[in-house]
Amino acid sequence: MSVALDAVRAALRDERVWLVGGAVRDRLMGRELGDVDLVVDGDVKAAARHLALSVGGPSFALGDAFGAWRVMGPGRAWQVDLCPLRGESIEADLELRDFTVNAIAEPLGGGALLDPHAGAQDLAARRLRMVAPRSFRDDPLRVLRLARLACELDLAPDPATVKEARAHASSLDAVAGERIFAELKHILAAGGALAGLALMDDLGVTRAVLPEVAALRGVQQNRFHHLDVHDHTLEVLQAVIAIEEDPALLAGEEHAAAATAWLEQPLADELTRGEALRLGALLHDIAKPATRVVYEGGLVAFPHHDRVGADITRQILERLRASERTRAHVAALGRHHLRLGFLVKHRPLDARAVYRYLQDCDPVAVDVTLLSVADRLATRGDDASRAIAAHLELAHAILGPALAWPGWQAQAPLVRGDVLARQLGIDPGPRLAPLLAQIDEARYAGEVVDEADAVRYAASLLADG
Repeated sequence: MSVALDAVRAALRDERVWLVGGAVRDRLMGRELGDVDLVVDGDVKAAARHLALSVGGPSFALGDAFGAWRVMGPGRAWQVDLCPLRGESIEADLELRDFTVNAIAEPLGGGALLDPHAGAQDLAARRLRMVAPRSFRDDPLRVLRLARLACELDLAPDPATVKEARAHASSLDAVAGERIFAELKHILAAGGALAGLALMDDLGVTRAVLPEVAALRGVQQNRFHHLDVHDHTLEVLQAVIAIEEDPALLAGEEHAAAATAWLEQPLADELTRGEALRLGALLHDIAKPATRVVYEGGLVAFPHHDRVGADITRQILERLRASERTRAHVAALGRHHLRLGFLVKHRPLDARAVYRYLQDCDPVAVDVTLLSVADRLATRGDDASRAIAAHLELAHAILGPALAWPGWQAQAPLVRGDVLARQLGIDPGPRLAPLLAQIDEARYAGEVVDEADAVRYAASLLADG
């Protein structure tokens, strides 16, 4: 990002511009710079277009109420947001910001830091402090942002800030879903994600923005679990993070690099597959309060919580204005998170059983296999050691085929549907789809290898049935 900052300084050195917010904060903390935020005392549109022309990237208005513009660097490698000065001075602008660590400005053309609220001192003390009591009233989203910055930057909120944040947590229900989702994504992606979620609970944020997660607390499970649903969920998330950080724990050295590359793939909504997996862990048992039953003899069960949970997950993500791809992906994680466990008693799986598992879980077979392991590791009630060992053995055997599945799917079919219909003397129509699916399964099992085999196999299926 120093390249971006150098380019910005070269283009706007004659303007009244200040570097503000996270860029100043991160530099003071010795962190790698993220996106650059600027305050412009003048024509923001003209400054943005001049910067875009200088660096050879696009510029566009952000369409918010503040008249901000964004400039993207070449290849969209970085971005700079330019905002107009709020108030009559930069000091008045800083007075309107959320936390002292974000209320520091640096003149772009050089000069001393402007730090009217002692944000640098708070950084040195690892303290997160509101600029003023009005901060949370001005924008209730800042209550959630408090948890995000605390876990991202490893800062401790001061007592007065915590008290004021709690008083405004209930106002989060009036904040747009997409703004809430933006903060939640950062919390789940942070190294201190569990600490961020704990602070959300303490502030009353979880009840306001994820009441379904808050409702997991105190929901007792059966003898195979050692925790209630809420604390089990957090242990599953912790296990997912551990697997994400060191896939060799599950995948072994032969698959660790491929698993890492898989989890690093961009998915949607600025989430990687690994970050979406964390979200899936948080929501995988979301339907247990709604499906809990106690049978005669005291056995506790949660019938169909996987399917019901997938529907609830979609509702939550719709409320948060997540994209359809994110909704479908995370819902699929919940829908299929029990499948591998159901197969443990059938070990070792033959090729056809592996094919059916991968086909049923597509396109989240890798992801949900990892989630199922995290779920199993966090289930340590009766007979846990044996059950965990058996599940890990099966997951390790499945993970290689799951990683290879997209490549297998990319192959051309052995026989086209129209060719198969002509060879079999049947009309193209609904009969073809199941035949082609069974050919694929037989191909995966190594039972058919070319078009002639496929036609003979399909003919035998017709003859048998």
